[in-house]
Amino acid sequence: MADRNSENAAGVVPGEIFYAEGVIEINAGAERVELDVVNTGDRPVQVGSHVHFPQANAALEFDREAAHGRRLDIPAGTAVRFEPGLGQRVSLVPLGGTREVYGITRDAPGPLDVPPPPGWSPATERGIVDGAL
Repeated sequence: MADRNSENAAGVVPGEIFYAEGVIEINAGAERVELDVVNTGDRPVQVGSHVHFPQANAALEFDREAAHGRRLDIPAGTAVRFEPGLGQRVSLVPLGGTREVYGITRDAPGPLDVPPPPGWSPATERGIVDGAL
C-alpha cells in the first residue's frame, strides 16, 4: 500500500496547489464607484462581498441609486463592518454573471440591468424612516 503523502507516478501530490506567478488583482478592469456610507443605526452592520449593495441594511445611509447593480470591491468571502454612527468610504464594482438578484430583501429587483424605480430603497419599501428599525 502506498504512503498517503507519497507522489504518484506522474509526480503529483494529492491536494497540491500550484500558485500562479505574480500578484493577482481582484476585480481587474472593473469600473469602480466610491461612495460614503454612514451607519445610522445603533448596532454594527456587516455586509458581505457579494451582496447587492443597495439592498444592504436600511440603517446604512448612502446613495442607493448610484450603488445599483454593484457589490463591495473586496475579496470573495470577506465583509465590511459598519460601526454605529460612523461613516466610511467604500469602493463598489458591478455584479457579474447573469446580473439577477433575488431574495436579499422582500422585494428584490430581479434583473439588475432594468433600473429600479426612482427613489427605490429597502428603507422606503419597508416604511423605514431616518434609519429607525
